[in-house]
Amino acid sequence: MSKHMDMLLKARDDQLSSISKAINSTEIPVKEKHARRIILGTHREKGAFTFWSYALGFTFPSSSILCWKFCHVLHKILRDGHRNVLQDCTRHYSSMVEIGEIWGNLHDRYGQLVTLYSKLLCTKLKFHTKHGDIPANLEITDEELERAAGTDINNVFQLSVEVFDYMDAELRLAETVLRQLNSSLAMTTLTSSQCRLAPLIQVIQDCSHLYHFAVKLLFKLHACLPADTLQGHRDRFHDQFHKLKNFFNRAKEMIYFKRLIQIPKLPESPPNFLHAASLAKHVKPVVVIPNEDEPEMQDDDDDEPEPLIEVDNVTTSSVTTSSVQAQPQQVDIFDQTFGPPNGGFDDRDLQIETLKRELELLRAELERVKAEAQRYITQLKSQINSLEAELEEQRAQKQRALVENEQLRMELEATRRRNTEHESLQTTFIEAEKRAQATEQRYNKLKEKHTELVSSHAELLRKSADTVKMLSVTQQTQEEVERTKQQLTFEMDRIKQESDMKMEEQRFEVERVKRELEEKMAEVTRIKATLQSSEETSEQINSSMTALQTEKERLMRSVSEKEAELSSLRQTAQLQQSSLQQERDKTSRELGELQGKLKEKTSQEEKMKQKLLEEQFALLQGTITEAETIIQDAIAKLDDPLHIRCTSSPDYLISRAEAALGSIDKVKKGHADYLRNMSDAGTLLRSLTQFSHLTADTIVNGSATAHMAPTDHADKLTENCRSCGTQSLLFLGEMKSKATLQKADPATIRIIIQKILHLGQELRPKGLDVRQEELGDLVDKEMAATSAAIEEAVRRIDEMMSQARKDTTGVKLEVNERILFSCTDLMKAIRMLVIASTDLQKEIVEGGRGAATIREFYAKNSRWTEGLISAAKAVGWGATEMVESADKVVLHTGKYEELIVCSHEIAASTAQLVAASKVKADRHSKKLTKLQHASRHVNEMAANVVASTKTGQEHLEDKDTMDFSGLSLIKLKKEEMESQVKVLELESMLDNERLRLGELRKKHYEIAGVPLDQLAEGNGETSSLVNPVTMSPKPLKPSLMKKPPLAQKPNIPPKNQFAYSFK
Repeated sequence: MSKHMDMLLKARDDQLSSISKAINSTEIPVKEKHARRIILGTHREKGAFTFWSYALGFTFPSSSILCWKFCHVLHKILRDGHRNVLQDCTRHYSSMVEIGEIWGNLHDRYGQLVTLYSKLLCTKLKFHTKHGDIPANLEITDEELERAAGTDINNVFQLSVEVFDYMDAELRLAETVLRQLNSSLAMTTLTSSQCRLAPLIQVIQDCSHLYHFAVKLLFKLHACLPADTLQGHRDRFHDQFHKLKNFFNRAKEMIYFKRLIQIPKLPESPPNFLHAASLAKHVKPVVVIPNEDEPEMQDDDDDEPEPLIEVDNVTTSSVTTSSVQAQPQQVDIFDQTFGPPNGGFDDRDLQIETLKRELELLRAELERVKAEAQRYITQLKSQINSLEAELEEQRAQKQRALVENEQLRMELEATRRRNTEHESLQTTFIEAEKRAQATEQRYNKLKEKHTELVSSHAELLRKSADTVKMLSVTQQTQEEVERTKQQLTFEMDRIKQESDMKMEEQRFEVERVKRELEEKMAEVTRIKATLQSSEETSEQINSSMTALQTEKERLMRSVSEKEAELSSLRQTAQLQQSSLQQERDKTSRELGELQGKLKEKTSQEEKMKQKLLEEQFALLQGTITEAETIIQDAIAKLDDPLHIRCTSSPDYLISRAEAALGSIDKVKKGHADYLRNMSDAGTLLRSLTQFSHLTADTIVNGSATAHMAPTDHADKLTENCRSCGTQSLLFLGEMKSKATLQKADPATIRIIIQKILHLGQELRPKGLDVRQEELGDLVDKEMAATSAAIEEAVRRIDEMMSQARKDTTGVKLEVNERILFSCTDLMKAIRMLVIASTDLQKEIVEGGRGAATIREFYAKNSRWTEGLISAAKAVGWGATEMVESADKVVLHTGKYEELIVCSHEIAASTAQLVAASKVKADRHSKKLTKLQHASRHVNEMAANVVASTKTGQEHLEDKDTMDFSGLSLIKLKKEEMESQVKVLELESMLDNERLRLGELRKKHYEIAGVPLDQLAEGNGETSSLVNPVTMSPKPLKPSLMKKPPLAQKPNIPPKNQFAYSFK
């Protein structure tokens, strides 16, 4: 009993040791043997009480890697541990949720993975707690899945939704892990990458089963529900199918998974759930874990391997062997060093040989068992295939039975409907019989009364004949009325319809009376006895005939009235027709007279129009002749010796060329308008006049500008001006002739003037893009923008200070506060410098402008003004860049060197602003003295920023102690050579970077429009400006162009007294 307790305690200690080794903050994957021991411990104690009692002591918020490995181990014991593990883990569900929430609020790469993993485990716990029939490893048969789903289609529907949610949680974790590996370009052979990839083995195992569950459940749903209802399920399954296939394909390509797991292959396309026979094509994906011994070495802290099987009753030899394997042997140090005493034979060799033989026997037995298992697997697979075929046949029979059942149900419904109709027909038949009996009774009564009508039969026949004749006459009259009333109004048609209806009613009544009389004539012999009683009936018939006669007379009166109306309408129509004929004759006569006058007017208008066209074209020719004279005069000035002394500026040439281009557009528009309407040439005449003057002005000013331009530009400009004149004359010549007027096009002239415009822009001095009258406004705007940039920088630094106090503590907070305080002081100093510079600038303007305006003063001293603008821009830019660099340094995404360089740039920019302001200031001005004090204060604050940055960098960066005590002379020599190689490489990189800096500055000054030979020249005067006034905020730093001396070999005395013992 005590031995058993000792073994249990030892197993518990081993399990706790494995938990501590498996779950730690080291970025390596969980070893399989540690996880196996933890899983075996759950089977021993039939739960996870020991695991959770130890796991609750972990500080999960301290390390995201610790949480990641904890989730991995928990996932493994949920899948492979004892079945009671699920209940124990459910009790700690809130702890899992808390871990996910903690790391979900932190920006950490492992933290994001821990959040998704905790959500997956919570989803797994809820799913298996709700569906207790499905184990945590998801390994159940199809029949067990059918039982778990049940027969209620609502439960199947809900289970499919939960399986989809389960699969989504698995796939989100896998996609995030693979995305992080892709973004970091990690290799799967690294332990850091394997630490992330290891849990995906359990994810692959879960996903293969969940995919099979989803397919089975969807086929079952489609067999019971309409396809439209399950459209959302199909779309969600297709999306998960493509994600899962992509995940499996990417995992197959990774070397890490190839030796650990055999990933199944999914079909090329998802199953067709609308076709029930597709279920037979579905193959359940099976994940295979190779049963290979791990080539892992025993750790130094692992005392002994874990015994997997406990045997109570064994033989003596087996006890001896197991004791040798399970218990550590006490080895004597002397025997271990010098071997057994007296060269005797050690018993351990015999035990080793015995164990080897037993191992060979066990291996042979294992191979035999594997072969037998493979044979059983093959037989089972064949049985499975046959059973699946039978199952498919049963499904087909079931489908056919369902179809036949549906047909029978429809036939039953039809039979029920027919029975219902039959019952209704029987009821109708009974009612018809009752009505027939009542009719027969009424017939008998009528037959008794029918004898009374014999006496009046002859009279009725006569009256009937008269009525027929009257009806025929009426019908003929009505047909005539119909033929003559085709053009009458709707009222006549309505009256006709009423008459027809009444006539039809009378005809129907007469025919009915005829039928009754014919029936009664057969019974005359039988109804003579009732002649007296028929007198009353005859009186009634006489009254009815009287009524019919009255109705007939009324109809005749209405017909006569309609005929009278028709005759009056005919007379009215004849009168209207005669008046219309007279009007038509009169109109035709007047139309003939008007057509004659119109022809005369048209001929006169044609003559006037032709005359107008000739006059307009004559005016056009005169205008073109005058334009040709103007352009010829401009071309003649190109070769005029007196014109050589005339000069013009590129700016004026550009303005003339732009105006000429605008006139070409107007000429083109006027030309198009004239071609559409040649009777109006006003627009074309005005545009041609403007075109000739502006083109001639462009040619003359182009030639004058060429006199001051370099040779190449002068030749090109003169040639283009000459070509412009020639093409203009050709265009005007085409406009003078009617034959070539249509095809005249000024496009060639436009191209040449655009060339002249381009040459003028090239000759224009760079840096003068801003017009002179705008310089004054631009100075004020730039100074205001600089002040605003500094205010914004101070505000952002305050925000960064508040954020740093929230996010950092200790040394980092102290360093960040020191750097931000120094930056704030520098910004305040720069703000005072800008204010002092603005005051001095106003003093300079007021003292030097005299009677001129401020704008004229700035325009007169444009070079000095541009210097102020450049300096203001440089200061504002430097403040903005410094804030960005400080933000990056505080967030640990930037470099301290960037902050130092920004400080130097701000100091140089403020010096440039002071120099630009000092050029025209009075030497004894108090505001100049104030500006100089502010400049020195800025330099001091910039030095403070640099010092704070360097001090903070030294505090945060760890320095190597350079301990070379463990190195030999050869290794020291090798390290020395490698250090010299690195020094030379860095010097070469430094030289190249300095050359690149120099070229960048040359290009910068070149783009800014300041020649290199004029860097020291101001606006017509040499000043104390050391740096040129450019549009760039980067001043020259000649000190950076000096190459530092080559690093010398350090003279370090040897620390080892035996270092020089070699010769």
